[in-house]
Amino acid sequence: MKITTLTEYTPEIAARVRELLIQLSRSGKDRGEIPQEWFDELIASDAHDMLLAIDDSGKIQGIATLSIIMGPIVRRVAYLEDFVTDAEVRGQGVGHQLWEAMLQWAKAKNCTELCFTSGHGREAAQEFYQKRGAEIYDTNFFRKNIV
Repeated sequence: MKITTLTEYTPEIAARVRELLIQLSRSGKDRGEIPQEWFDELIASDAHDMLLAIDDSGKIQGIATLSIIMGPIVRRVAYLEDFVTDAEVRGQGVGHQLWEAMLQWAKAKNCTELCFTSGHGREAAQEFYQKRGAEIYDTNFFRKNIV
């Protein structure tokens, strides 16, 4: 398994990322095609990256989308938005390799913490995080649509 940073857009990569995000969705809902513009912005940004776990056959078996967030209190932290491995390879170390790559990414970007959410019903994911030293932070997560 090789962990690499997304550096180019292809329709095949977009389709595979979409497949993995459907697996990540609690409802299994397909939110539709991911626009090429989204990938282009991600690739061009210094503050955002997508890590890809690619097997020996070239198939993407996992992804992690990371961003740098900054504030006067948090200073500079890495935020994990999407993290998923293909259901067919779970338990085979792919998630662990991506986790280690995320930590290295954050260190290279001079971040002091990796922050993320994990919703109710995600016990396996939460156990994964806790085994790797992540602590639950008591907070409420809010979302407000502005479109």
